[in-house]
Amino acid sequence: MPKRTKPGVAPQPGQPISLRTLGEYLNLSPATISLVLNNAPGVRSIPQETRDRVIEAAAKFDYRPSFFARSLRKRKTFTIGVLVPELSDSYAMQVLSGIEEHLIEEGYFYLTASHRRKPDLIEEYPRLFMDRSVEGFIFIDTALEKSMGVLPAVVVAGHRKIEGVTNVVLDQKRAAELALRHLYQLGHRKIAFMRGGSHSSDADDRWRCLMAVARELKLEVPPDLVVQLKLRVSTPELGYEPASELIQKGADFTALLCYNDVAAIGAIRALMNHGLHVPTDVSVIGFDDIQSAAYHNPSLTTIRQPLYSMGTTAARILLQRIRRQATFPDFVPIHPELIIRESTSPPNPKRNRIKRI
Repeated sequence: MPKRTKPGVAPQPGQPISLRTLGEYLNLSPATISLVLNNAPGVRSIPQETRDRVIEAAAKFDYRPSFFARSLRKRKTFTIGVLVPELSDSYAMQVLSGIEEHLIEEGYFYLTASHRRKPDLIEEYPRLFMDRSVEGFIFIDTALEKSMGVLPAVVVAGHRKIEGVTNVVLDQKRAAELALRHLYQLGHRKIAFMRGGSHSSDADDRWRCLMAVARELKLEVPPDLVVQLKLRVSTPELGYEPASELIQKGADFTALLCYNDVAAIGAIRALMNHGLHVPTDVSVIGFDDIQSAAYHNPSLTTIRQPLYSMGTTAARILLQRIRRQATFPDFVPIHPELIIRESTSPPNPKRNRIKRI
């Protein structure tokens, strides 16, 4: 057991603080100090009084363990690569917050980059991350095409079965049921749809599920009530033009189901600019429950994806895979929730009709 002795000479101002200098000050071996500061398995053999002294001295002299020494010793970099479409995207940022929280708790750091949905960047950034010796990858709303080789990867909102990849995915069938049945139970039968763009990882799967539920409800979905998002942006402009397109061609609908909340907010603005009120004339429902959804006017009815939880789940799975602590199926489902707010109501027989422009 380490013996209690009087402190040695304190390090001089400006002197680099290392395990050795800290050990000389405390009259303890560097190994003992390392066990305490890293909370290593053998730390319980060290008296609590000694542990307290080590922690107090480390705080006093602002000692920080060497990241590089730790990496060399354990042959690990404790770094993850995270790829997102846009750093300004509310969806991605909420997921990223969950990822960050779990990684910090586990002593990991992350590098992040935004690919702006450009295929060449989706291809190039993982290679750049590998050059910086990341231990694994998390992709958020990214249409991953291939395996990352020997490195494990987790995709949030991924739907492709790829070797070495675990997908954390919303239960899209349940989400489609919640959204469409809500509108159906309110009395809506003329429902317009705003499909996701081909670059969005959730788009095809969500559309298949929506159409499956529409068939179950015997809802007709004529082509003139379907528009597709085209812009590769994360601003309300995303939904403004498609909603305007529906209005300009005189499509007759009492409700609009949007691919995501950002598009829904843009759609509401387009409807208002054309003299239509939400939900008096047209009900609008979004998807995701981003932070601004509750504060928009009207507040947005939406399908909540637990984005923060999806982030922590992705980080937990990746670290467990890196440590080879567990195996996971190709797809890990996350359950959605219907959040009813002000943007949906029963169809109004006295509503303003949409007129061809």
